[in-house]
Amino acid sequence: MKPRKIKENIFLIGGVDWNRRLFDSLIPLPDGTSYNAYLIKGSGKTALLDTVDPKLVEFLFAQLEDVKNIDYIISHHTEQDHSGSIPMILEKYPNAKVIASDKAKGMIMDHLLVPEEKIQVVKDGEELSLGDKTLKFIYTPWVHWPETMVTYLKEDNILFSCDFFGSHIATSDIFVTDEGLVYESAKRYFAEIMMPFRNIIKNNIKKVSEYKIDIIAPSHGPLYDKPEFIIEAYKDWIADTPKNIAVIPYISMHGSTEKMVMHLTAALAERGVKVHLFDLAVTDIGKLAITLVDAATIIIGTPTVHMSPHPVVTYAVQLANILRPKLKFASVVGSYGWATKAVEQIAGMIPNLKVEILNPVIVKGYPKEEDLKALDTLAQAVADKHKENNVI
Repeated sequence: MKPRKIKENIFLIGGVDWNRRLFDSLIPLPDGTSYNAYLIKGSGKTALLDTVDPKLVEFLFAQLEDVKNIDYIISHHTEQDHSGSIPMILEKYPNAKVIASDKAKGMIMDHLLVPEEKIQVVKDGEELSLGDKTLKFIYTPWVHWPETMVTYLKEDNILFSCDFFGSHIATSDIFVTDEGLVYESAKRYFAEIMMPFRNIIKNNIKKVSEYKIDIIAPSHGPLYDKPEFIIEAYKDWIADTPKNIAVIPYISMHGSTEKMVMHLTAALAERGVKVHLFDLAVTDIGKLAITLVDAATIIIGTPTVHMSPHPVVTYAVQLANILRPKLKFASVVGSYGWATKAVEQIAGMIPNLKVEILNPVIVKGYPKEEDLKALDTLAQAVADKHKENNVI
């Protein structure tokens, strides 16, 4: 693929990873991804903004074949899918300087083994002239590492946002054409890597909102020529108030826990609470993360394995604790054969979740009539708590 023009002397380059299905050996990629890099040719200097995952560096080199000189390589974020090819680019363009934030300098040296003398640190708000084009660097820490920054191209009102506003989608489109697809992918992206830092992201949203933005050019997924679409979505996702949603991740070994969660799901729905139910034996964990962005309540469904919650449930609980969604309430339902400490152990796994624990329902063997009534009581408690806290 050849460089594709965004505006005069501004090009989208990089690589589309159509077949990648897992990121960081953790995050599912149902639609693949892209590694967007950008080439800006000023009247005096040329800048490359980000690179690609090293396994696609040959595609990047093919698009740089006719580029005789690069003066600056902008490293917005040290992670390898953005900066991993910088050492190879420096071999091709030995006079180039790597431009990075103060915290990124040491990380680039540690992760990519780039010599210190090749790195030029820029301050928050500092500008760099390419002649007729001016790059302004804006620190956006914890989107999603501490060293991240974005670049604003002043003359063209383009925000090169790195992971900020990105989406894991492999596409041949330059700009967003399917807002529904991009919305879900961007929300998944936010949920899986940015949700823990949503309070910091509020400040970063304020910082970039001070600028006139005609185009947002992220490092993953298509570009936004209607930037208000994704900015408003982010404002909704980082809002403090959750929605009238209960999420129930569960697993069942012999049918007892499944009977309970199915009854509870119906009881919650009857009381006006929207439910997202996930059988962890078959669930795309990214889908679970997406629903946690808005949920007010999480109810863990687990059988007992040697006194403890099922290991697959343990994984989901630990993930929720890491992601730190804006949940307000939590509970546990499940079954056991002879004894259990599942509730106590699950409660100990979620110190990051500032939730009120609602009365759990744990039964010995298969649920009986009184157990189903207890689940009705739990459903009513969830509905009442949502109303009391203006969760709508």
